[in-house]
Amino acid sequence: MDIAYLVTPLITWITVGPIKFLINSAKARKWAFNLVGNGGFPSNHSAVVSSMATLIALREGISSPAFGVAVTLCFIVVIDANSLRQHVGKQAAAINRLAKDDGGHTWLRERMGHTLVEIGGGLCTGIAIAHAIHAIFGRG
Repeated sequence: MDIAYLVTPLITWITVGPIKFLINSAKARKWAFNLVGNGGFPSNHSAVVSSMATLIALREGISSPAFGVAVTLCFIVVIDANSLRQHVGKQAAAINRLAKDDGGHTWLRERMGHTLVEIGGGLCTGIAIAHAIHAIFGRG
């Protein structure tokens, strides 16, 4: 097995997480530990799937069936990150508003999904990381 296929999503996840944390911290003007995993720029999920799709395209070509599967997975993740998770966040906000006077209510996170800019940043970051890994590891 070509090690690049194993390390690409791992390196992407490890790289994007701190970038997102630092950007969220700069925007909040404090350490943003409470925003970890709840959206933000760039999207980790979009970066991971786009890095793998890009690596497959670089290694096996865009006519490869594996590339088709990777792109399909990428679309599913992007749609989920943008629409489904944002709807979950809206539901959480509505529940929080309805239950604000209930002393026993545990506050639900309202920031769940990603904006198109955050997803685009994740896609671009994933593509760039895949190109870097492809350059480092060669053709496999």
